[in-house]
This record gives sequence, structure tokens and C-alpha cells, in this order.
Amino acid sequence: MDQAIIAADTAWILAAFTAVSLMVPGLALFYGGMVSVRSTLNMVMMTFGGFAVVGVLWIIFGYSAVLGNSLGGLGLLGDPLEYIGLGQLLEAPAEPALPPALVAGFQLLFAGITVALISGAFADRLKFGAWMIFAGIWATLVYFPVAHWVFAFDSADGSVVGGWIANKLAAVDFAGGTAVHINAGIAALAVILVLGKRRTFPNAPRPHSVPLTILGAGILFFGWFGFNGGSALAANNNASVVILNTVAAACAGICAWLVVEKFREGHATTLGAASGLIAALVAITPACGAVSPMGALIVGAAAGALCCFAISFKFKLGYDDALDVVGIHLVGGILGTLLVGLLAVPEAPSGAQGLFYGGGLELLGKQSVAVAAVVAYSFIVTFIIAKGIDLAMGLRVNPETEYEGLDVAVHGETAYVMDSVSMTSSTKHQPDAVSVAAESMTTKAATAVESSS
Repeated sequence: MDQAIIAADTAWILAAFTAVSLMVPGLALFYGGMVSVRSTLNMVMMTFGGFAVVGVLWIIFGYSAVLGNSLGGLGLLGDPLEYIGLGQLLEAPAEPALPPALVAGFQLLFAGITVALISGAFADRLKFGAWMIFAGIWATLVYFPVAHWVFAFDSADGSVVGGWIANKLAAVDFAGGTAVHINAGIAALAVILVLGKRRTFPNAPRPHSVPLTILGAGILFFGWFGFNGGSALAANNNASVVILNTVAAACAGICAWLVVEKFREGHATTLGAASGLIAALVAITPACGAVSPMGALIVGAAAGALCCFAISFKFKLGYDDALDVVGIHLVGGILGTLLVGLLAVPEAPSGAQGLFYGGGLELLGKQSVAVAAVVAYSFIVTFIIAKGIDLAMGLRVNPETEYEGLDVAVHGETAYVMDSVSMTSSTKHQPDAVSVAAESMTTKAATAVESSS
């Protein structure tokens, strides 16, 4: 019977792994559709590039630093040498259990996506090389320690010590509201303050393709069921409750954002629906295993409404958060994590009891300490990393590149071919005049699209 249960659990996590992996192209499309036509591919490349760097580091030492035995038993960082290279995970466990290699792969996706989330905040102006270096350093110095705090649990026999937030503090974060969303959101703010505003701020380019953004949001929605549901690490009732709460919050978030948007702007927009969806999913991530379905509706609605207001903070406070990473991931992550302290019900998978259900202020206090710790650590270390890279090689592209768009200048590509001549390798051997004319037509078409948007 144990073997059958483990086989079912393994199949579910394999399916969840596949769903979460689709969040990488989903995020690329979500962000890529919201930027200028001249920087679309740069945004896509930042998503895939950052993810890839973190994936390499995860195999070498990241898994060990996150899920290894805590150094000195302090709960601050796993031993980065314990599972170096992950060769120890090739053999099947002696007792019936999830394959360690599957858990390692699943958590790799969390790490890579967290880093990729940050990139949306500084669209249109960051050097790609600087971004790749930042992604590796940030994952090492910020994500791996914080993920250890949150995701590494003590072993049942006490032989392995995990992170201090998960064990000593015992805060509730089912799928990564602190380690993923708050962490990414506050890091984005730190980099923005070093990088500076775009030349057009506060008048930023309009999204060049809202349908692409909606498609990306839909793929992210699909992946989120694996992200949250897979965090149950079993094909059981807990995963089912988590998935129900996730979809409930998503629906409420869309509705709430559109209502606020209608009253504030006079229109309920497609981009608003996508933003409300993501805001709600961010907020329910830490709370999906702690609240009832009605609680999930409250979490989703609160996130949709509050984040709709929060994205305007950048204009009042003067920081250029290009794609609202701060307004959605930081604000939504904090909201969802704190609402656990109010709305948690003991019947839910996490078994916690919030203030509104007779639990007193204890859980809310724990959630607040977890939020404060992640915000403080991530902001300070990220600011130092960004400042150091800026002094060493510069973070920002030159004004000419920023004006013309990053796709051609940085990657030598354009997202769309807007003339009858295909700019592929087959045309490289055509007469120079034809190639020059084709390139000129493409540039003029891109300029026309940008102007019309």
C-alpha cells in the first residue's frame, strides 16, 4: 500500500513539475507583451536567462544551501557542500518516499522563477550582462538563504535542522509568499533605486501586445496549480484544498481589480483582469493551505483591490517599477502572508488558527516577523549587490540604446518581421542594398507601431 501511495504522490509531483515549468514561458509572454515592441525579446531573454543561471547554480550548490542540514544548527543556511553536484540524489530512497531528485527539480523551478520575477521591474534599461551576473549573485546571497529559512523543515528524528522561519518561528507559508514573492518584490525595489528611472518616466511606453500578456497570464494561472498544489508534496486532500483555494482567490482577484479600476479610471480593462489574476495568485500562495474557500475569496478580493491601488505608488513616490513587480508581488505577498494570521482555520491543511477564528494574536505576530525579516534582509543585501555591480561594470544601457530599444542593440534581433523580406540566414547572402532596405523597412515599421501605441 505504501508503494502505491508513493507512486501516486510521485506522479502528482511530476505533473506539478510540468505545470510549473510552463510558468517560465508564461512569465516571458506576460512581461514581453507589456513592454515596447523594441524591447520584447530583451524581456523574454531576461526571464529565460535569469532562470537558466539559477538552475545551474542550484545543481552545483543551491539545493544543498536550501535543503541541506543547517550550518551550526542556526537555521540560517544549509550546508552548501552537503549535496554538491547532487550526485547523492541518483539512488532511490531506501524507504518508500518521494524521489529526492524530483523534490530537487521541483524546488529548482521555484528558485529560477523567483529570480525571473524581479526582471520586470527594470524593463527597457538594464544591461543584459549585468542582469545575468546579478541573477547568479542574488540567488546565492539572497534567495538560497531565505528559501532555507522558509522551505527547510527539521527531520522527524532531529538529525537534520532546517530553517528558522519554518521551525523556530513556525510561521505559515505554504508555497512561498515570503521566499518567492516578498523576496522578489523588495529586491526589485532595491535594484530600481540604484538603477534609476527610464528616460520617459512617468510616461512609459504602452504594452505593445495585450493579447500576449493575457496568454502569459493564462499560462501562469495554469502553472500556479502546480506551484501551490505541488507544494503539498502528495496527491491527497491537502492538495485538493489548496487547488480549490487557489482558483477561488483568482476569481475574486479579477473581479475586485476590475471593480476598483472601473470606479477609478472609468474602464474595466483586459490588462487589469490579468493584473488582478496575478495579484490574487500571489496573495493566496502563502495562505492556500491555511484558509477556507471563503477565506480564499477574501484573500483574492483584498489583493485585487489593494494591488490596484498599490501600483500607483510609484508615481507618488517616484520609483520606476516598469511592470509593477513591487505593486503586485511585494504588496500582494505581504498581504497574503499577514492575512494568514487573521483568516487561518484549523481544519485547513496547515492546521493553524488565525485571530478571527479564536487563535489570538500569536500567529499574526509570527507572520509579521517573517515578513519583516525577509524584507529587511533582501532589501539590504540586494541594494549592496546592485550597487557593487553598478560600480564595477554599470547596470544601465547607454541613452542611445535605451531610446532605440534593447532588442536590436543587445540581441541583434527584432520580435516581429514587418516586411516581405525575411531577415533570416537565407537573406544574408543577398546584395547589400536589399539587406539594408529590408532592415530600414523593419525599423520604420517598428517605429510606426511604437508611435501608434
